[in-house]
Amino acid sequence: MSLTEVMTPSDQFVSDEGRAAYTQLLAFMAQHEFKDQGRLPAERELVEVLGVTRRALRKALALAEAEGRIWRHVGKGTFLGARPTAEEDPKANVIKQTSPRDVIRARLTLEPALAREAALNASAADIDELQLCARNCREAGTWRKYENWDNQLHIAIAGATQNRVLAMLFDELNTIRRTVVWGRSRSDSPGPPANHHSFDEHDAIVSAIIDRDPAAAEAAMRRHIETVSYKLLGHR
Repeated sequence: MSLTEVMTPSDQFVSDEGRAAYTQLLAFMAQHEFKDQGRLPAERELVEVLGVTRRALRKALALAEAEGRIWRHVGKGTFLGARPTAEEDPKANVIKQTSPRDVIRARLTLEPALAREAALNASAADIDELQLCARNCREAGTWRKYENWDNQLHIAIAGATQNRVLAMLFDELNTIRRTVVWGRSRSDSPGPPANHHSFDEHDAIVSAIIDRDPAAAEAAMRRHIETVSYKLLGHR
């Protein structure tokens, strides 16, 4: 697959701004050779080179990663190609020994604290991103689109902490969460129902962050993950 191919159906959840940035990113990747193990320039440099917004660039990078064109490691950078194989990735051993219950417990430890920090430190751009993600979760017509936007929302909350260490920790946890086999099946519906529990829970988290209420944001995130635990594992 060449870098200049047209986009695949999996990018349908991306905005027009994100699609344009994705096209520019592919062209940039095709025209340049990258040293240092194929590491791309930092986000701030790519924004200037491509002439796009930071938000559009992040959507383009997320799509490129989903398509297996790049892989990202918080604190180290963005690299061309697919994520390293299990033999090359030390997280593989952790993933093999991790249960869904371990993941939920880790989320309950970390993510309420991230929501609290986001309420204290989120920028106006962060808040716009959170509102966009929550809204698109509600509007998603398929489970795949919903899960993409749900994932982006939690990533955005971690980013809104303005703390690179916390963002790195969440990135590691999120990678494990998305890899662990949960052993569950979706409902027969093509997408989440209108009364899906996460919609109101997401709104409560985002509203608390907008209101700069760290205690409420922390509590709302904890309730959300406890509900997820009950839905997936049968207990809180």
